[in-house]
Amino acid sequence: MQTIETLRWIGGVDGHLRLIDQTLLPVECVEIECRTVESVWEAIKVLRVRGAPAIGIAAAYGVCVGLQTATAGEAALRERLEQVTAYLATSRPTAVNLFWALDRMKRRAAGLRGGPAGEVAAALLDEARAIHEEDRRMCRAIGRHGAELLADGQGVLTHCNAGGLATADYGTALAVIFAAVESGKRLHVFADETRPLLQGARLTAWELQQRGIDVTLICDSMAAQVMREGRVQAVVAGADRIAANGDTANKIGTYGVAVLAAAHKIPFYIAAPTSTFDLSIASGQEIPIEQRDPREITHGFGRQTAPEGIKVYNPAFDVTPAELIAAIIYERGVVRPVTRKRIEEVVGNRG
Repeated sequence: MQTIETLRWIGGVDGHLRLIDQTLLPVECVEIECRTVESVWEAIKVLRVRGAPAIGIAAAYGVCVGLQTATAGEAALRERLEQVTAYLATSRPTAVNLFWALDRMKRRAAGLRGGPAGEVAAALLDEARAIHEEDRRMCRAIGRHGAELLADGQGVLTHCNAGGLATADYGTALAVIFAAVESGKRLHVFADETRPLLQGARLTAWELQQRGIDVTLICDSMAAQVMREGRVQAVVAGADRIAANGDTANKIGTYGVAVLAAAHKIPFYIAAPTSTFDLSIASGQEIPIEQRDPREITHGFGRQTAPEGIKVYNPAFDVTPAELIAAIIYERGVVRPVTRKRIEEVVGNRG
């Protein structure tokens, strides 16, 4: 299968971040160079890079880029580190991986207090690279565990994009599908288009097609009919934040898909690494939901499709209650049943 390299670091401590501009897919596959922390922030904000794990990796590298402008001395570097991490944290509010990665970078720096500025900067680049590599391994492990939940010949529906474009290289939800196919299972994937920015149509369908997976694109509103016709036997989605009780935030429309799956007695699975769990949040009611530009709905992709001046509500995410989730697939296995107690048992001791 073709590997999609979503983002990568070029050079040493004075290097830069290179990433695929996902706003141009599927028509163009273009890489852009992020040489300033402002360009990394912008790439995250406008979805040039997106997907919770990839956002975290980009933010970690963004810290390294941002520190390149620090003046000489350890004190100046640590002051700049606080500025850069605080700035990057304002890019998007829902995906917890962003804050997890920034906190991890700060902890690494704190452990080197008193060291020369050059050594701290080098250690932080090593930490960002470690976050990147760990995500690669976690995605592969998620795929192996999740593949066991899918049977040969099944139809699988997925929403938004949780593939290689959203992670280091293999995905979370799509990793389950990739691993199942690699093991010899025949699957037919139905990809929701995912309004309003069409990540399912532009990104997921493209990824699956690139990897030779049997895929059919459907409008979001077709999911119920496809399920009623018996074409879908499992649903797999990714996650941007998972509360302590298992309530899960993912791209807007995921909650509706989960309700439909329950109505048709189809198992609904979430695939995500442990970095997506936020045990400081008791339930999904506490997850901050990003509100995005109304023009994404009224002027999608540059064409006006709604009356001038119309009121718009545009939340980027919704929350699926834990009771609708059959299992959460993570890098060390499967969380089932999805309860606060079970999550604490398997995730509470993470490093």
